[in-house]
Amino acid sequence: MIPDSFIQDLKASCDIEDIVSAYVKLTRKGKNLVGLCPFHSEKTGSFFVYPQTQSFYCFGCGAGGDTITFLKRIENLDYVEAIRLMAQKAGIPVPEDSVDDRGARLRARTLEINRETARFYHQCLTSEIGKEAYRYLIERGRTPKIIRRFGLGYAPDDWNSLVDHLKSKGFREDEMVASGICGRTKNGGLYDRFRGRVIFPIIDLRGNVVAFGGRAMGERGPKYLNSSDTPVFKKSKNLFALNFAKASKAPNLILAEGYMDVIAIHQAGFDNAVATLGTSLTEEQARIIAQYTDTIIIAYDSDNAGQAATKRAINIFSEVGVKVNVLNIPNAKDPDEFLQKFGPERFQQLLEGCTNALEFEISKIRNKYDVSTPDGKVSFLKDFARLLADIRNPLEREVYLTKTAEELGVSPDAITAQIRSIQKGRRSAQAKKEKNDTSIYIGDIASGRKDLDRKRNLKYAVAEEHIIEILIKNQDYVPYFLNKCSPGEFVTEVNREIVTLICDRVMAHRSVEPMALSADLSTEAMDRLSGILASDTIQRAERSQLDEYIAIVKEHRSARSEQEIANMDPEEYLRYVESLKARKS
Repeated sequence: MIPDSFIQDLKASCDIEDIVSAYVKLTRKGKNLVGLCPFHSEKTGSFFVYPQTQSFYCFGCGAGGDTITFLKRIENLDYVEAIRLMAQKAGIPVPEDSVDDRGARLRARTLEINRETARFYHQCLTSEIGKEAYRYLIERGRTPKIIRRFGLGYAPDDWNSLVDHLKSKGFREDEMVASGICGRTKNGGLYDRFRGRVIFPIIDLRGNVVAFGGRAMGERGPKYLNSSDTPVFKKSKNLFALNFAKASKAPNLILAEGYMDVIAIHQAGFDNAVATLGTSLTEEQARIIAQYTDTIIIAYDSDNAGQAATKRAINIFSEVGVKVNVLNIPNAKDPDEFLQKFGPERFQQLLEGCTNALEFEISKIRNKYDVSTPDGKVSFLKDFARLLADIRNPLEREVYLTKTAEELGVSPDAITAQIRSIQKGRRSAQAKKEKNDTSIYIGDIASGRKDLDRKRNLKYAVAEEHIIEILIKNQDYVPYFLNKCSPGEFVTEVNREIVTLICDRVMAHRSVEPMALSADLSTEAMDRLSGILASDTIQRAERSQLDEYIAIVKEHRSARSEQEIANMDPEEYLRYVESLKARKS
């Protein structure tokens, strides 16, 4: 457990404006600062930083918290890791004996294992044992300089070479297994997971080796073998080479399919390429990309699988507000092959001639049909109309509608009528769905998230949030509140979590500053608390005001009791009356 005293010292040494401005361009607005939210896509800034309270809150997506919470979100860290990073930025050592966290110690040990493993594999590649792997890379067009830059390595075709090396460095067997770099046999022994493969270290944004990808040099086994999720690595939240691409001066990022493509693109002088890690693009990865650019160039393979993956990626990027361009790769199956055949200048021309996402979708539809025939033309136009029905920008829709109508010799009005029919049908279906579906509510206007609990109990939730704000600002009211009301009487789960923690900490004479609370609150609760503090609705509260809100909260219990009584059967009601008589006597 990290002492409050250390957190307070750390807080005094780190200004939230300095921390956040390293990731977000902030503009001063009165006493506060505003910028575009790094956690969701937006064109108008709704992300506020409050220097006075050392907190942040986004009125667009509802994300909020303190400096530690911000670092947790932006860097995909846990609480202890965020503390360490923040302390590192401030130049303050974290007391090791204060971090009684087995998980944190395991993560630290895993990073040490990964660092030593990467060093071992790189040494193998440049030694006699790895000469075939080194020759393979050179024949694939990789230079010694790029091999060193990416720390490429070779896993010997042996079951225990890495195991023996790590043991010689003092690592325990359980640590090696937890790191994912070694496996355990049925007999309890250890073995190397990567064998006879070229190794690609995966490095996070802080320069830590967090995982590995291995490519087979022959036909044995799967072509690629990737690290599974570990205490320091989640496939869905990491991107290969983002540690390099984040510093690029290019106005966009290039998303390729594989390690070799990315390395080839970097070697050709384009330092803005990244790749997913043996999986399809995830929404988490798209959101990470959105933190660094508003435009992505998808450079997937030109085969059917690559084109299908491109379509899926377009849909995901549209959800997070990233503009998509698609790289058309002629006469080559992927960027690596194209660069080897035609060189960087031709590749630059491809980048400049990218098609946008809509053009890509139109071309894919058009390739499905023979538009020289009436049936093919009708089928294409139906799909085309469905595609344009999704386009929100009327000018963009009109440009492509008119262009296509002219090309096919059909009336624009006919296509427009089809689009309107599709949109009308969708609105009708959506209205029917909303009428029938009572299980989903996009509740809190500020966050736009599902919050059925708050929606169902809005009157009580608002009163609870006023109580929370009063207690945060007037901590001497906590004993009075506890004498009048129990935190367990709060109706909504998230507010109950917040008020319970506040009361516990105040009664234990501990800080209730947001930074002190962030370690023990769930993400949802921290967002809610940040929203309460950001609203700043109560400037000065009297006990009478607190009493009013407590009375509202207690109304729910009374209303619930009345309902329960109404639903009692005769025997239950008699027992209830007898219990009331007993209390009075």
